[in-house]
Amino acid sequence: MTTVDRTLTTGRALVDDDLFDSLAQFVTVHDDQSRARAEDIADQALAFLVTAATATVPMVPSDDVDLGLHALILHTKEYAELCEQHAGRFLHHNPKPGGGGRDPEMVAASARAMKAAGFRVHDDLWTHNGENLAQCDSDCGRPYGTA
Repeated sequence: MTTVDRTLTTGRALVDDDLFDSLAQFVTVHDDQSRARAEDIADQALAFLVTAATATVPMVPSDDVDLGLHALILHTKEYAELCEQHAGRFLHHNPKPGGGGRDPEMVAASARAMKAAGFRVHDDLWTHNGENLAQCDSDCGRPYGTA
């Protein structure tokens, strides 16, 4: 019988401790988040960026994950290096013109794409108006499409 490794990776595993700590500290200080929540946000932002590099769906972060993306983008050198390493090009921040709300369907599709890419998704950070957009089900914690 063949065993299948269903271990999911984290965004945190993509960078060294110094960068991760800097991202979490930025979110803690500038976005008034607890340290534990800031670490989860930083983790999801990193996983989002790497997934966006090869995703076949438009990637839109949740409001919470966007806090981590902004922290990451402000670490310009490291952000550019991650983009080059995982996408082979610079991934520009592309905010919705004039601001406005995020499309919940696109946010949900992004969380599913991250799961399919093998990343652990923190469902509590993928919400909109209290609704869980990560659509965690009985397969929670495993990439979609696996048994």
